[in-house]
Amino acid sequence: MKTQLRSFSYSREQVKAGIVHIGVGNFHRAHEEYYTNRLLEDPAQQRWGICGVALLPGDERLVKALRKQDLIYSLTVCGRDGKDQAYEIGSLVDLLWGVEEPEAVVGKIADKSIKIITLTITEGGYNLDKTSGEFMLDNEGVKHDLSHPSTPATVFGFVAEGLRRRKNLGNGPITILSCDNLQHNGNTARRAFTSFIAAQDKELLEWVSRNVTFPNSMVDRITPATTPADIERLNRANGTGDEAPVYCEDFIQWVIEDNFIAGRPAWESVGAEFTDDVTAYENMKLSLLNASHQMLSYPAFLSGYRKVDDAMHDERFARYLRTFMDKDITPYVPAPGNTDLDVYKRTLIERFGNRSVSDQLARLCFDGVSKIPVYMMPNLIKMIRDHADLTRVAFFTAAYRHYLKYKVDDKGVAFEINDPWLTEADYRLIASDDALDFLSLSPFASTDLRASEDFVEIYQSMVRRIQEEGTLPVLESILS
Repeated sequence: MKTQLRSFSYSREQVKAGIVHIGVGNFHRAHEEYYTNRLLEDPAQQRWGICGVALLPGDERLVKALRKQDLIYSLTVCGRDGKDQAYEIGSLVDLLWGVEEPEAVVGKIADKSIKIITLTITEGGYNLDKTSGEFMLDNEGVKHDLSHPSTPATVFGFVAEGLRRRKNLGNGPITILSCDNLQHNGNTARRAFTSFIAAQDKELLEWVSRNVTFPNSMVDRITPATTPADIERLNRANGTGDEAPVYCEDFIQWVIEDNFIAGRPAWESVGAEFTDDVTAYENMKLSLLNASHQMLSYPAFLSGYRKVDDAMHDERFARYLRTFMDKDITPYVPAPGNTDLDVYKRTLIERFGNRSVSDQLARLCFDGVSKIPVYMMPNLIKMIRDHADLTRVAFFTAAYRHYLKYKVDDKGVAFEINDPWLTEADYRLIASDDALDFLSLSPFASTDLRASEDFVEIYQSMVRRIQEEGTLPVLESILS
């Protein structure tokens, strides 16, 4: 099926870079670049073009592909109705590769025309210890940059050296805006960068405390990795020879705390939302989107499904998730801003079922140890406190145990688990034949689930029934 390519109409010669973005991956190119591409149609906003920065050796292929096509690429937005729309994106007006031209990266961060540094470096890119939350100064790259500030290798070293030159040149304040998909990402960025700078240059730290802001933001758009087969498919549909195309879902959201010390683009004119506090939006996303993904993961995988959209086209799983959202989560999630929660929940069900941006259930199952404490436990604790209906969350917990303990789905297909943060103590609890031992697993550490008679009774019943009947029959009984 052919997809019409919608071109931008602004002149790129008139656009100046006001933003440095570090981490020019698919999500950034489907999200911040998409918003900015639309914004640049306004002549009054054309000082907000983006200079991309890639810092990793593995970025070479993408850098060369984008440079070959003058940094212009295609973005295909896949509609839930099966209709796609392709856009030509021109907001990336410069691209620097730190491996090849480190001095240019430092100089661009120091440049007076740059008012914002945005980041998509992944959660692990902030180099914070998972247990303590402290910045890890013993990281090899970090140790190098602390000792060799003028020849940086890490994002922390590059930003610190750029800020140091900015300070020395008198080029004014700047905002560092994380666009990574993690809770209170601005606070995380502040902790990481100021911890590095404190260890390297106390005078710079003082300047940063007065001249750099770190707003929190909430981002949302499903953007799959692009395979060679995808490149061929997208180009065939768009009629292009793009070597770096991106595709994504049609839903997009960006909520940003309005704390920009050196000015900002008018992203609100193209659909972003500015707020004083992003917390309520984060809570909504964590409690509804992320928790629903988690609720789906193990039961659907055990039922024999491997793709999210396939599971969601099974009406039983769609109803299970909508009931979870309505009865278990909505009482604890106030609607932020002018959000219509019913529309948001209905849209989530549609998004999960979008066949054009199919996701793997194995990815949702991955690393439950890190996800469950953030996505599931805060509301589960409130539900236990309020003596709410615990049926669905007890079913989820029993399915999680079955997934980790038996490693075989209901169709007899064996699989390997991928939960890298399980401890030796966790593995002993999983191996135990006493299902109550599993409730002491590290993801549940924030509360004593064994102390809730209501939860324990339902959970033990679910454990036994999943083993005897299989996951789907138990799910059907819950729905009836």
